[in-house]
Amino acid sequence: MKDKVRIFSYLPNPRVWKSIIAANYGGIEIEVIGDKPKNLTNWLWDYDAKLLTDSEKENYKDLKKVGKRGFAGELYKTNTFLEAHPFGTVPAAFGGEEKIGIFESNSILREVARLSGHKTLYGGDDIHIKSRIDSFLDANLVFSREFQVYILELEDLNKYTHSRTSSAYRFYLDGVEASLSKNDYLAGDNLTIADISFVCEFSQFLREGHYESEIKKKDLDLISKDFKDDYPLCFNHLFTLSAKEEFASVMGTYLDWYKEKNI
Repeated sequence: MKDKVRIFSYLPNPRVWKSIIAANYGGIEIEVIGDKPKNLTNWLWDYDAKLLTDSEKENYKDLKKVGKRGFAGELYKTNTFLEAHPFGTVPAAFGGEEKIGIFESNSILREVARLSGHKTLYGGDDIHIKSRIDSFLDANLVFSREFQVYILELEDLNKYTHSRTSSAYRFYLDGVEASLSKNDYLAGDNLTIADISFVCEFSQFLREGHYESEIKKKDLDLISKDFKDDYPLCFNHLFTLSAKEEFASVMGTYLDWYKEKNI
């Protein structure tokens, strides 16, 4: 299939959900392959990714790479995978018959939206709206980079990381709230991939709530503790969209714990 998109990643992964949700709206199928994060050390990282047996690991021993970001231990990455994905990260997508490597979740999201029959997902024919959508996706990526460090360090959290993430949180949500005060959706009057990315990324950030007791032991508060009051439009946007079938069928019960406490 010429326009086929295949994604290899750890699962479940909110950053992959972006593309699946966009595919739901666009009426296209994408293929997602993967496993729990701790199990990816047992997989061959490739277009034809697969779970390796012990004997296969021995056959692929020359492909071993030391995990550098998010994965401890050794990983099995083919040369073809690394040519397509020079940073060697997941989620890793391959597009079309040429199996062209596409990396970074927002770029994979754009790929799916471009293939979609739901043209307004990526601004239709208006290049200025497309660029505005890109602006939100870039701002979203900057925030996600900041909170990724925070989430990974929650058990050993220090005040510097907490303060830096708090600042990034306020900066990002101030902009989103301001936009939603003027429009029904982030980039205008239509739902776009900017909204999809916001829902998936911010839902992942709310995971900090699972570590509330540990954070309080360090004399710190949840960064999102006043989310509903401080950013009511963002709050409503998140939970209105996440309840839609195109979102809910992918996200499942991911936010149920938060809704039970805050809604």
